Amino acid sequence: MAYKISDECISCGACAAECPVEAIAEGDGKFEIDADACISCGNCANVCPVGAPAEE
Repeated sequence: MAYKISDECISCGACAAECPVEAIAEGDGKFEIDADACISCGNCANVCPVGAPAEE
């Protein structure tokens, strides 16, 4: 199951830097995860200072 970034995102970019498949990109006001590319590794959730990424 892919991860999704909630509105709690502060656009720090920590998640994007840790994604091994480059599935995370800056979107409109927050970062977004490409669900088709996400491998559900959890790296993004582990580094997020506000806990914005979570499994859908």
